[in-house]
Parts: sequence; C-alpha cells; structure tokens
Amino acid sequence: MTTMGAEMEWQLLADKALRGECLTLEAGHAVLEANDDELLLLMHAAFKVRKHFYSKKVKLNMIINAKSGLCPEDCGYCSQSIVSTAPVKKYPLLDKDTLLSGAREAIARKAGTYCIVASGKGPTDKELDQVADAVREIRKTMPLKICACLGILRDDQARRLAEAGVHRYNHNLNTSKANYPAITTTHTFEQRIETVEKVKAHGMSPCSGVIIGMGETNQEIVEMAYALRELDADSIPINFLNSIPGTPLQHAGRTPSTKALKVLALFRFICPSKEIRVAGGREISLRTLQPLSLFAANSLFVGDYLTTTGQDIPADHQMIEDLGFEIEQNAL
Repeated sequence: MTTMGAEMEWQLLADKALRGECLTLEAGHAVLEANDDELLLLMHAAFKVRKHFYSKKVKLNMIINAKSGLCPEDCGYCSQSIVSTAPVKKYPLLDKDTLLSGAREAIARKAGTYCIVASGKGPTDKELDQVADAVREIRKTMPLKICACLGILRDDQARRLAEAGVHRYNHNLNTSKANYPAITTTHTFEQRIETVEKVKAHGMSPCSGVIIGMGETNQEIVEMAYALRELDADSIPINFLNSIPGTPLQHAGRTPSTKALKVLALFRFICPSKEIRVAGGREISLRTLQPLSLFAANSLFVGDYLTTTGQDIPADHQMIEDLGFEIEQNAL
C-alpha cells in the first residue's frame, strides 16, 4: 500500500469512529497488524479522534496502594497474589491520616484524580467504612476526584461508596473472556462485569481496562475493546504487563513499543469518546516512545504504581509540556 493509501485507510477509520460506528473485527486486526512504516499515520488518525473529544488536554491520576499483599486471589500477573513469591510489602488498610496525606500528594503532582487501591478479592465492611470516612474528608477539604478500587463489591457496598462521595470505581476486565481461566481461577470474567454494573447502578463512573501481554491473541485484544465499549466504561486504563519475578507470568516478556502504540490507537477508535489512560507498564513497553502514546491516550498515572516504580514525575510533566499539551486538573 502507498503512503497516501495508508493515510486514507487510517483516516477513514478515524472518521468512522467520530460518527459513532464501531470498527469491524477485520479493521481491528488491521490496526494491530499495521506495518510499522505506517505507525505515524496511524497515530495521527487516532489523534484526530482524541483531539475531537479531549483537545490537547491530559488528565493525571495518582495511585495509593492502600492495602498491600495479603491477597487470596491467584492472578498470574500480580505480585500481591497468593501464588506470588515476589518480595512485596504486606500491610493492612492504611489509616485515615495516611490516605489524606496521599490525597495532598496527588494535588502536588498536579493529578486531578486520586485512586485508592486495595488488594484482596473484595473489601470487608470495616475496610469499606475506613475508605468511606477518608473519602468524605477529602471531598470536604480538597479539589480532587476520588476513584476507588477495592475488588468485587456487594450491592450495598457500592451504594455506601457512592453515598460517601466516590466519583469513580475501577474494576478492570484485565483480559479476554476466553483467556481468563489462564490468568486467574479464583473469580470469573462475569463477576468483573457484575461489579462494574453495580457501580453504574449506584451512579459512580465506571472505570475498567485491560492488561496487554498475557498471552492473548490480536483477536482477543479487539474483543476486549468491544467488551469495554459494550460495558460503557467511562475510563479505560490500558496496562502493559510488567513481568515481575516471582509471579506466574514472570517470563512473559514485554509488549514491543510499536505494538503498544497500535493497541492504544485501536482502543481510541473503538471507544472514541472515552478516557483512554496509558497505565501500568508504559515505561517498560513504550520506553522512549512514551510521548507518542498521548496522541491516542488522554490520561496517565503519575508516580509509582502498586508495587512497581513509574517514571519520574517531573519527566511526565515535561513530556506533556514538550508535546504542546496541557495538564487538566480536577477532572474526572
């Protein structure tokens, strides 16, 4: 295909996305299998869609690992799981003052959304009350949006979080339905969907994403994007597997930089109006091509992740400035 032909092909996909039409499976495959020589043309087409909905603004998010380790789940990617031998810190849910201190740090990092994340299959009522108490205080005193990620929820727990003022709840699908049994056996794909639906029913914004690089096929990557479009997730974190020693997926390797960019473009085309967040593992997979990710994604995490380190915060701020983009604060 000529350069002009490739440019027209990707621009047609962008126009289709802007009209609200969903890409076909074949078109999704084409994005993921695009020749690397066409990568800049593909990212330019994704940027056309991203710019339409989000201009040149970038949303920043900060995670606090509010409870570490001590998890009975067997998720193959996670250093905190019961099957992991990775040397991670283990501690119960952080107290209110520490959670409030984390919120102040989020503001210092220019993050508009503060993400309270706890390991485990789901919160106890005591843990949920602790989080709700901290959220109420943050809402009173700080200009932040609050996202909680506490695992599988009962209906009454979702209601209580919403009443406390949680804006958004994260519960990732992580992988495709077909690949799920190869990644975890202690809960199901359907349970993930059910929790996101409970979140939506109680008025919280649904956040749900994926981890790329866990043995899924290209078709399954497209199916993940379809599933999140169907779920109507407002925010979609795209993680790239960080193969942590001591986890079952320690030898899975990294997603190549060009493949990672194609995945981000795919999700922008299939979920055009949604917040696409380049998330965990971006430093490992994208490496020096991280700036290009923001031509498809409009959001990222600043600072460290749950048990792994992120890029230096000033470097992220500088990257955004050098692109001519703008940090959007206090945005959900």
